[in-house]
Amino acid sequence: MNHTIALATAVVLAASGASAADHQVLMLNKGEHGTMVFQPSLIVAAPGDTVTFVPVDKGHDAESIKGMMPTGAEPFKGKINEQITIPLSVEGVYGVKCTPHYGMGMVALVLVGKPVNLDEARAVKQSGKAKKAFEELFAQVEAGD
Repeated sequence: MNHTIALATAVVLAASGASAADHQVLMLNKGEHGTMVFQPSLIVAAPGDTVTFVPVDKGHDAESIKGMMPTGAEPFKGKINEQITIPLSVEGVYGVKCTPHYGMGMVALVLVGKPVNLDEARAVKQSGKAKKAFEELFAQVEAGD
């Protein structure tokens, strides 16, 4: 009987290890890399994972950026001060912004699997500090290839 319990436990543990991951991203007024930031700002995930944007400080949201999502991925727009979890089923890069703080560079890049839409995402015009922030994030993705 102990062997049956041990085997059942091993099967459950193996199955839980294969489950999808949830990547937590904090929405902060001040973080490791300055003010008005997503932390981390580069999220590397696998298809089937989720990413959860957590409003640690008030006044933030998470919204997809038009043109910076892989074909077939659903756009999203969270509400101010509310947590939002995004399913990541399509490979590619996803551009994310905090709508009120976009001009201050509060953006993030989610890489799911291979960056199949990197050129299209990079071609989207950015402004203010978001432009520089995305240049740095794209450089990190390219360095990881």
